[in-house]
Amino acid sequence: MRLLSFGLATVGSFSVVMHFMRRGSGKPLLLVHGLGSSLRNWDPIMAGLCAKREVVAVDLPGFGKTPPLAGEVSIATLTDAVEEFIESEKLGDVDVVGSSMGARMVLEMARRGHGGVSVALDPGGFWSDSQRHVFYWSIRASVVLVRSIQPALPVVTANPAGRTALLAQFSARPWKLPAALVLNELRGFKTSESLDEALHSLAFGPAQQGAPAGELAGRVAIGWGRQDRVTLPCQAARAKVLFPDATLHWFDHCGHFPHWDQPAQTTDFILASTS
Repeated sequence: MRLLSFGLATVGSFSVVMHFMRRGSGKPLLLVHGLGSSLRNWDPIMAGLCAKREVVAVDLPGFGKTPPLAGEVSIATLTDAVEEFIESEKLGDVDVVGSSMGARMVLEMARRGHGGVSVALDPGGFWSDSQRHVFYWSIRASVVLVRSIQPALPVVTANPAGRTALLAQFSARPWKLPAALVLNELRGFKTSESLDEALHSLAFGPAQQGAPAGELAGRVAIGWGRQDRVTLPCQAARAKVLFPDATLHWFDHCGHFPHWDQPAQTTDFILASTS
């Protein structure tokens, strides 16, 4: 079995070195985190996935330990960077899993013709115009709040009530989440250099495009939490219209991060979808 390792990969045309982790053995599986996060966002399901696959998890440019892009930060340029990472690491038509903004990106990769399986967990970009504004301003308010209380985060996140107050928007059961996971995630709201630009692009950039029936090169599976308060469950209907060939799976008792609220089910869903 391949031991845990960390590495750096140069993304040529962007002049940025991406930080990534490889762990496990078997057919590679690439994980793409969401807004303000890092590869640590996948911790609750990492062991389960690595028992069956070689997992490659990246820090996107401007997040985690990867420096930001030199130019424009957008969903398109972040997706370009992931595609160049895949090429630089010779991963080919690797199966890809994305969460939130990362899910928006893996769907863009599928639309562009990526041949591997694309698994999108609670993707952004399927909102109406009014929902778009609610999404942006609610997330913006959360970011401002968390940035303002950074010194207090270790104490607040150590308490179940504190985790509930800070993550009720993101989790159906925030009090049950590990304190270390929550602390790392919320610290990313402060340290992620590209968060503000990426948030604006996600909300107000070019609309999510789909792929007509029969045009996808690889399979697409979408997973959605029934209690998601960030990308609302009603948006799944639009996702199915834009990606008619995609399968849709619902996670019960689950918010915006299925791999947090339902880690065992999410692991099974990913492995089954990419088998």
